[in-house]
Amino acid sequence: MGFTKYTSQAEKEQIRMNESIRAREVRVIGPDGENFGVLPIREALAKAVEMGFDLIEISPNAVPPVAKITDYGKFKYEQKKKDKEVKSKAIVTETKVTQVKIGTSERDMHIKASKAALWLREGHRVKVDLFLWGRYKYMEFEFLKDRLERFLAIIPESYKIADEIKKSPKGLSVVLERDSSKKAGAPKAPATPKERPQETPEISAEEEQTYENQ
Repeated sequence: MGFTKYTSQAEKEQIRMNESIRAREVRVIGPDGENFGVLPIREALAKAVEMGFDLIEISPNAVPPVAKITDYGKFKYEQKKKDKEVKSKAIVTETKVTQVKIGTSERDMHIKASKAALWLREGHRVKVDLFLWGRYKYMEFEFLKDRLERFLAIIPESYKIADEIKKSPKGLSVVLERDSSKKAGAPKAPATPKERPQETPEISAEEEQTYENQ
């Protein structure tokens, strides 16, 4: 019972048990959840010894503190199990970034869209950049916005716009987050093609390769 030579000093300081409990009285919980009420600390310790267990303070900030009669080894195991469950449920959210270009192939667009959908399902925000270079930087905003919206339309996950489409240092950007009010995994309907205000300017293979390597 109690601390052993393998119990770290940090654990001893964090968990008060038996004679290290400082309160004059404690609310005592039995090994099977029985409520023994508020007892003077000496009576609580005597009861724990009588039952062959430790008296462990489990709610030190309560008035009076709550102590449980239980085996320390079992208590430690249950605490580790609870901590593990809490960590497994905790979601660390990030803002993931994916980048598309006007010349990105359909295959690559769908790969990037699937990756964005996965991030959304994991609870992350997704920032989509439409990367512009050369003459693309000077094209009409509505035309470029339409190109970005075409990519958004093929993301196979329900989402909502967290930050509207706007100009950014790389070109255009938009931030998405999962829309939990809609059924997860439901594919979005393809966007209705808009009238193009202007055609995409032709660019040479050499120029394309130059900007691809940037």
